[in-house]
Amino acid sequence: MGIQLSKGQRIDLTKTNPGLTKVIIGLGWDTNKYSGGHDFDLDASAFLVDENNKCANDHDFIFYNNLQHPSGAVIHTGDNRTGEGDGDDEQLVVDFTKIPSHVDRIGITVTIHEAELRQQNFGQVSNAFVRLVDESNDQELLRFDLGEVFSIETAVVFCELYRNGNDWKFNAIGSGFSGGLAALCRNYGLQV
Repeated sequence: MGIQLSKGQRIDLTKTNPGLTKVIIGLGWDTNKYSGGHDFDLDASAFLVDENNKCANDHDFIFYNNLQHPSGAVIHTGDNRTGEGDGDDEQLVVDFTKIPSHVDRIGITVTIHEAELRQQNFGQVSNAFVRLVDESNDQELLRFDLGEVFSIETAVVFCELYRNGNDWKFNAIGSGFSGGLAALCRNYGLQV
């Protein structure tokens, strides 16, 4: 079991874990019993941003329609359309050795697909978490249980990985957005 983080906490990744080059970011959630007549489809995404917190181009946005960064630095393992079952609902694989030099941070987000149409929001989602696993030995290094009660938000920035000199660190964010994926894209400098 890795280190349990709380909102706002930052932790070093590569400095205190020599040899750590590749991690699996596991994201998970449950949906509360809700009688809206629609299934929930939550989607994980990664935004690779520069020091101005903006994506250089569309390739720096990894999601269900763009599963791999051209550098191979971030790979989305695929869309889970139901969130059923235990464990990680979606995963991203990050290879620190392949992250382009212009990338300063990687924002890890989750959005609700067609949230407005389906009248869904993160107030109907519980037990949301992000965990970081060393890919070489499958050891969980850290975990952040969001635990926060969101109400109208349709997107959440779970965490970010950020560069500090030659090392990478983890920041437990847990910040909600209204406006879903489109709002997140605009926030990170992409045209919608």
